[in-house]
Amino acid sequence: MSRILLKNVHTLVCMEGNAPPKHGMDVWIEGNRIAAIHASGLRATPDSETTVIDASCHVVYPGFVNTHHHLYQTLTRNIPAVQNAKLFDWLLYLYEVWRGITPEAVDVSTRVGVGELLLSGCTTTSDHFYVFPHGVTRELVDVEIEAAREMGIRFYPTRGSMSRGKSHGGLPPDDVVQHHEDIVRDCERLIAKYHNSAPDSMCRIALAPCSPFSVTTDLLRETIRFARAHGVICHTHLCETVDEERYCREVHGVRPLDYMEENEWLGADVWYAHGIYFNESEICRLAATKTGIAHCPTSNLRLGSGIAPIPRMLESGVPVGLGVDGSASNDSSSLSRELQQALLVHRVGTAVDSMPPNHVLQMATLGGADILAWPEIGRIAPGALADVAMFRLDRIEYAGAMTDPASAILFCGAGARADYTIVNGVIRVAKGELLSVDERELFHRANELTSSMLKKAGGSP
Repeated sequence: MSRILLKNVHTLVCMEGNAPPKHGMDVWIEGNRIAAIHASGLRATPDSETTVIDASCHVVYPGFVNTHHHLYQTLTRNIPAVQNAKLFDWLLYLYEVWRGITPEAVDVSTRVGVGELLLSGCTTTSDHFYVFPHGVTRELVDVEIEAAREMGIRFYPTRGSMSRGKSHGGLPPDDVVQHHEDIVRDCERLIAKYHNSAPDSMCRIALAPCSPFSVTTDLLRETIRFARAHGVICHTHLCETVDEERYCREVHGVRPLDYMEENEWLGADVWYAHGIYFNESEICRLAATKTGIAHCPTSNLRLGSGIAPIPRMLESGVPVGLGVDGSASNDSSSLSRELQQALLVHRVGTAVDSMPPNHVLQMATLGGADILAWPEIGRIAPGALADVAMFRLDRIEYAGAMTDPASAILFCGAGARADYTIVNGVIRVAKGELLSVDERELFHRANELTSSMLKKAGGSP
């Protein structure tokens, strides 16, 4: 059994029972679990087979949990044509680019996104993949899963779907949507092949129709029933824009959450991305049913969509996690940057104390673990899974910030890069570098694919 000792941790943020940060602690990892936590030096000297990491200059957190992403979008970020577009216009342009996605593009984009996540202290990520161009014969979710496995992140891919194309009143082109029967068949295949509900699983599957404006009502209802029959959870976008609300009123005659409730999409086995435009009564309904929200502040700001009422949701008891969202609307997959964004954005229009740093850390750890129904992650405690994020504090950006080292990366980090990231007891980032991939080689491969996709779509390379 492999062993890792985090020796003399400067600041340990356990997130267990709202305990305050601890200082001068040793954290012992045996296999894929946290074995023990105690004051430094109280346990026997490690043997020669133990990997010892001097953590005397580090703040150590539970590995962060990312509750919403579109990894394939890492190849389509910072595109001038949509730098100033709102969501529906942004989608209409990018659908034309995404029509040209290939298995190689999915593989490379997954590695780019997962690499960024690991480098920002994220150890568990969900992903929402929903673009399936006609004529692509290889199973694209499988490509993602294989790449994520090689990168070493704990992965929760959600099998997305779009069944309402332009010809039936939807937004996406008809050649990236699928027939109802094909979607359900592939959901069943993926669950059977990859879903592992064991506590230390490295891959679980969820089902995720894309949005109210890209799937049929029949598919929405059948998906939630199918998921519950197979013991998996469900995800989708909801209440992201005023345009979406207008669409639901015009097409379905009700507000978005009412439409989802009519189709059985409330409960602890459901989480929505965004939730910007929920009203007070809807927030109470979410809280009562324990329906979760993936909060994606950077994407919401980037697209001008709005600011979700997260402080009110937390006060009401709505489960909330953080998400970086797709890299075409965030332009980054850094979860540490998302923490800082979440800290700051709610201080405007509410109150400067509406989002204290401990609330942000809670969303990034236990909040995400709660949404994904995974109690073994999101905390550092004996018996918990050994998912750990470590950030060096002896850097110039933290000079003068040591009165509260636990909050330093939120106030001062500006997208801090992890010094070490440990997933399931395996070191995946060491001294600020990925161990599973050459970053520069991946950079060049990604740029070549981006250029090819844009040319194929008729855009600028």
